[in-house]
Amino acid sequence: MDRNSVTEPLILTDGLDLAYVNKPSLFVSFAKYTLKIVMWFLFLAWVLLIYLYPGEFGNQLVGKLIQATDGTVFGITGSLFLVFSGPIIIIACLGVAHLILSGEELFQKKSSKHPRFRLWTFPVLVDGPFGVVSAAEFLGILLFVLFIIWAVYAYTLRNLNLISLFQLPSKEKCILLLELSGLRFGMIGQLCLAFLFLPIARGSVLLRLVDIPFEHATRYHVWLGHLTMLLFTLHGLFYVIGWAMEGHLLAELLEWKNIGVANLAGVISLLAGLLMWFTSFHPVRRNYFELFFYTHQLYIVFVVFLALHVGDFVFSIAAGGIFLFVLDRFLRFCQSRRTVDILSAKCLPCGTVELILSKPGNLRYNALSFIFLQVRELSWLQWHPFSVSSSPLDGKYHLSILIKVLGGWTAKLRESILNMSEAEPKIEPTQLQRKITASVEGPYGHELPYYLMYDNLVLVAGGIGISPFLAILSDIFHRVRDGRACLSVPRNVFIVWAVKRSDELQLLSTIVVESISPLFSNKLSLEIHIYVTRESEPSLEEGKVHEALNSSGCPMSNCGMSVLVGTGNNIWSGLYVISSTVGFGILLALMDILYIKPYKVSAWWYKGLLFVACMIASVISFGGIVVGLWHLWDRRASSQDKDDVAKIKPDSEQHDGILVHKESNQNYLESSTILKYGSRPDFEEIFGSLCKKWGHVDVGVMVCGPPNLQSSVAKEIRSQNVRRGRHDPIFHFNSHSFDL
Repeated sequence: MDRNSVTEPLILTDGLDLAYVNKPSLFVSFAKYTLKIVMWFLFLAWVLLIYLYPGEFGNQLVGKLIQATDGTVFGITGSLFLVFSGPIIIIACLGVAHLILSGEELFQKKSSKHPRFRLWTFPVLVDGPFGVVSAAEFLGILLFVLFIIWAVYAYTLRNLNLISLFQLPSKEKCILLLELSGLRFGMIGQLCLAFLFLPIARGSVLLRLVDIPFEHATRYHVWLGHLTMLLFTLHGLFYVIGWAMEGHLLAELLEWKNIGVANLAGVISLLAGLLMWFTSFHPVRRNYFELFFYTHQLYIVFVVFLALHVGDFVFSIAAGGIFLFVLDRFLRFCQSRRTVDILSAKCLPCGTVELILSKPGNLRYNALSFIFLQVRELSWLQWHPFSVSSSPLDGKYHLSILIKVLGGWTAKLRESILNMSEAEPKIEPTQLQRKITASVEGPYGHELPYYLMYDNLVLVAGGIGISPFLAILSDIFHRVRDGRACLSVPRNVFIVWAVKRSDELQLLSTIVVESISPLFSNKLSLEIHIYVTRESEPSLEEGKVHEALNSSGCPMSNCGMSVLVGTGNNIWSGLYVISSTVGFGILLALMDILYIKPYKVSAWWYKGLLFVACMIASVISFGGIVVGLWHLWDRRASSQDKDDVAKIKPDSEQHDGILVHKESNQNYLESSTILKYGSRPDFEEIFGSLCKKWGHVDVGVMVCGPPNLQSSVAKEIRSQNVRRGRHDPIFHFNSHSFDL
C-alpha cells in the first residue's frame, strides 16, 4: 500500500501521537508550574470577590478597588471591567501560554500502583433533574446554592437597614422593598451571568485548560441558564408588582431613560430570555429541537438589550465571559465558511449513515473528538453534533462519523445518499464530483485522550453510542500493532453494547485495521458483550449496503476542513485571543478619548451599545487580521502536502483495501464477541465479575447512550465503590453522551 494512502496510520506526525520520548525541560516545567499557580490565584480571588460582593465588606472592597483604578481613561466602566471581568480574561491569556508550553509534553499513563477515588469520576447523584452528577460537580452545585442563599440573605439585610432610615407608610415601604429586592435579584443574576457563557465557547482556552469538553460543559450552561433566568424573572416580577401597586405599570414598562436604566430595553431583553428559557426545557428540546435551536439565537437580542438596559458599567460585570464567547463564535463562523468534501457516504441496512470527510494533514483531533456538521444541500441553518468514529491513526487526510437516522434531517441525508448510489452506474465519473458538500465546525473534545490513562477500560454503549468507542478501539489496535503497548495503552478492554436489533451489529465492521499481529491477543485482552434487546434469535436478512463515492478524495483542491479552530494550532489561536483582547482595550480608550468625552455622551443605554460595539469590532478587526494570516499560513502548509497527496491511490483502490483489512479485523472481533438475544445487561453481575477478575486496580468506565443507561451504570459504579473490599477495583465513571 502506498505510504500516503488515506488509510495509512500516523505514527509520529503533526502532534497526533501523544507518546513522545522527550520530556519537557526544567525551564518549561517551571514556567508551567508558575503559570498554573498564578491562574489558580486569580481564579480563586475572582470567585471570592464575587462571593463577598453582596455583603457590606465585599461592597466596600469593590469600592476601594474602583477608587484605586479610577481616574484612568476608562473611568468606572474600566474599573468594574477590570475587577469583575479582567481576571477571567487574564486567565485565558495565561492559559494560551500554558497550552503552548504543554504542546510537546510527554503524555504518560497516570495510573498508580495504589488506586484512589477521584472527585470528577465518582458519581454521587444518579437520578433527578441534574442527571448523573460527580462529586466535583456536586461541590460546584453546592457552592452556587450557598452563594444564592448568602446573597439573598445579605441583600435582604441591606434592604431592611436602608428602609429603616425612612419614615414611610406601610404600603410605600412594601413597594420600596419590592423594588429594592428586584434590584438585588437583578444584580445576583448579573453575577451568575458572568459564568453563563463560559461553558458554551466550544474551543475555549478555559475549557481546554481544565480539559472539560464542550459536550460536558453544556450541562453546566443548562444549569446556570435555569438559575440565571429564574433570578432575572424575579427581578422583573418584583418591579412589575411594585409598579402595579403604584398604579403606573404601563408607563414604567415603556420608559426609556437616558440617565438610569432603560426599562423598555430590559423588558425586551427579559422577553427574549424567557422565550429561550421556556423552549430549553427537556420536553420541548426533545420533541421540538428546531424550535429550541432557532429560539436560542435570541441570545443576541438578550445580550444587546441587556447592555442597553443597564448601561456600560453594569454590563461590564458580566462582559468577560461574553467576550470570550464572541471570540469563539467569530472563529467558528470563519471556519464554517469553507466547503468540505464528503469523500464517501455509505448507508448501512440498520439505518446508519457513515460519512468520510476530507481534512488537512495538520488538523489535530483524538478518538474522543466530535464535530458539528451542516449539509447545505439539506439545510443552510441546521448544525448537528456527531462523535468521530475513526482514530487519527486511521489516516492523515480523512476522518469518519456515524449518523443514526432518527429525525427529518438525517432521513433526508440518507435518502440523498441512496439516490446517489442508485444513480452512480448511469452517470459519468466526472459528474459525481461534489454532489454532497458539508460545512464543519471542530473538531472539539478532550484536549488529551484520557482513556489512555487507564490500564483497564469498560466501554458501555447504547445503539449508535458505540461510535466513539469504535474510534477508541481502532486507536488501541493501531498502538498495539505498532509496538507501543507499553506507552499509555489499555491492557484490558471490556465492551458492553446494547442494541435493539441485530442489524446494528454491522457497525463493528467500520473499524479499519491494516493488520493484526498473531500475538495481538497477548498484548490486549478484548471482550465484547452485545445484548440484542428486541430479538430472541439472529435475523436472517442482512440487507444491502449502499455506498456512494462522492469526490476524488484529494485534499489538493482545498476541500478539506479548515484548521481555523480554537482547538487547533495553539500559537495562532493564542495570538487571536491576545490580539482581540488588546484591541478591545484600544478601541474602548479611543472611543472614550475621541468620542464620549468630546461630545459629552452621557446616556447609559447609548454607552452600553458602544461598549458592545467595541467588543464585536475588536474581535472582527484585530482578531480578524490574525485569522486572515492564520488562513494564509494554512494555505501555505496545505500546498506543501500537494506532492505527497498526489501519490494517493484512486478511491476504488482505497476502498478495496479497506474491505480487505476489515475481513481480518472482523475475524478477530468475532472471536472476542459474545452475543445475547432477548436480554438486557445486568450491570451488577458484569461489574461484580470484573471485581473478581481484575483485582485492586483503577478501571475507567465510559458510557455513551441514553440517560437511563448512564443512570444505571452510574448507580452500579457508586454501589460497587461504596461497598468495595480492600482488594477490589475502583471504578471511574466518565460520560461521553451529548445532550444539547
